[in-house]
Amino acid sequence: MSESREKENIGLHTLHDGEREQIARTIRESVPHVLKIIDSNMAWFGTRFPDAACQNGIYPIIDNTEWTTSFWTGQLWLAWEWTQDVKYRALAEQHIEAFARRIVMRDHTNHHDLGFLYTLSCLAGKKLTGKPQAGYIALLAAEALMERYHEKCGIIQAWGALDNPEQQGRMIIDCNMNLPLLYQASEISGNACYADAARRHIDQARRYIVRPDGSTFHTYYWDVVTGTPRFGNTHQGWSDDSCWARGQAWGIYGFLLNYRYTRDERLLALSQVLANYFINRLPEDLVCYWDLSLTDPASERDSSASAIVVCALLELISVLPLTHADRESYETLALRMLNELITRYVNREPVPGAGLLKHSVYHFKGNAGVNECCCWGDYFLLEAITRASKPWNSYW
Repeated sequence: MSESREKENIGLHTLHDGEREQIARTIRESVPHVLKIIDSNMAWFGTRFPDAACQNGIYPIIDNTEWTTSFWTGQLWLAWEWTQDVKYRALAEQHIEAFARRIVMRDHTNHHDLGFLYTLSCLAGKKLTGKPQAGYIALLAAEALMERYHEKCGIIQAWGALDNPEQQGRMIIDCNMNLPLLYQASEISGNACYADAARRHIDQARRYIVRPDGSTFHTYYWDVVTGTPRFGNTHQGWSDDSCWARGQAWGIYGFLLNYRYTRDERLLALSQVLANYFINRLPEDLVCYWDLSLTDPASERDSSASAIVVCALLELISVLPLTHADRESYETLALRMLNELITRYVNREPVPGAGLLKHSVYHFKGNAGVNECCCWGDYFLLEAITRASKPWNSYW
């Protein structure tokens, strides 16, 4: 497969006079409202967790079984960083105990999303509290994730048993975000094997899951016997040759996070290619449709994908030189996207169990979480607010 990818031009975007101050004020004024929603949901969920997406505006309450439960824990850690209120830390630390039980019992852990689960719970907890036990639990999760690594292909299988003929050798773009668990496991343990697997996986994603035009496949299949790349398709996008918006968002942010650990300049350049593709297909209000191939204004938005991209763009400007031609445009677009999400997409009439960021899409064709709040959208909105407000020591 050709690795030649041309970065589309996004043009020059510059903040107007007074716009930065107005957006900063909007962000600052949003924090008490966000904390009010978190407080309400703490009482609603207790020591349990929200499901992946709301149903009719309310999150069903579940045990710690979904791939998404850590997005709630991540919100608690961010709330503690904002306020230093012990109630947020206390509940987040109770969650760590739940994640410890989950990995020891291997309860709903047969997937690659262990990176999401243990980065935003245990690794965040270790960074914020200094308690080594949280790092040890994350290391157990990294061990489990390594069991999904196909040495012959150099990829981590996304879902299902390793001998499942439907899932065998399937990588998905979401896994870009799961790899920081492996890099941090190498830092904790001193064993390079975790980081080596992450580097091999992200290089295969760089070579095969990104198309020549800068769009991405959601999934890609490998022959696990020969190590041969086979074909790409979609699971949640509109079609095999379209570009699922949240997948593109995972790609933008995930390649960047891997750049942080590897310093592979190809990953930094590729993240910009993906970002420009995403930006150039946004509607006027900068909040994407659920698939980037869609152009009908009546199409469902996926605000959660836009929240992920805001975080990615804010990460991007932190590593680009001040003189980079697109740096100002990336910052302008990130702030305008965040302003739009806060002013028009945040839930203004919350009730216990309600989500924060409205108009997200979980799985359109599966009719799951369509035009609802999704818990990762809530988390990444909070992360974006934090990133835009102050220097932040990333959990990733």
